[in-house]
Amino acid sequence: MRDVTKIILGNILMTFSYTYLVIPNEIINGGVTSSALILNALTGIGISILVNVLTLLLLLSCLIFLGREFFLKSILSSFCFMFFFHIFYSLNISIDLNIVLGIIIASAFIALGYYLCISSNASTVGFDVIALILNHRNKKIDIAVAIRCINYIVLLFGLTVYGLPSIIKGVAFTFLYSFILKKMLNRNHSVAKGNIKKVV
Repeated sequence: MRDVTKIILGNILMTFSYTYLVIPNEIINGGVTSSALILNALTGIGISILVNVLTLLLLLSCLIFLGREFFLKSILSSFCFMFFFHIFYSLNISIDLNIVLGIIIASAFIALGYYLCISSNASTVGFDVIALILNHRNKKIDIAVAIRCINYIVLLFGLTVYGLPSIIKGVAFTFLYSFILKKMLNRNHSVAKGNIKKVV
């Protein structure tokens, strides 16, 4: 029940940030939706179809490489994201912040959202799935750094689609939230190791 609560809270933070801070400020984060926009520009396939296909592939990867628990919790996370995003988007509220403050607040909330999901053995059913799989295969691979690198690759491909201003905002946003996430995950890992030593 504790993990379920963390997953729900994590998705509330993320969907709030995406709805009121990321999308209005045209911040590209290099995630699944950004990838779908790029593929749409290249192939002409509908964005919603591409998002659904990418999400299903990531969920399938989650089941194959991370196991049943991760898969089931990631499904919960995915439903929470869609539900809360719809709720926040339908409220039609506008938050007027300058771009720098918007990026800082969004980065903090999204990093915390990622952390709450990952520390509950769930993914956000985004490209964090790939980072989690890489870490699962090789513990030396840092999850937050892997997410950052994947997002940077997407942003690089999106340069011609989005234009330089959006990409610059996306790079700053990606770096900041992955930096905060890295600090959170490292602290959680240190606490877990300390607890093991106490038990031993």
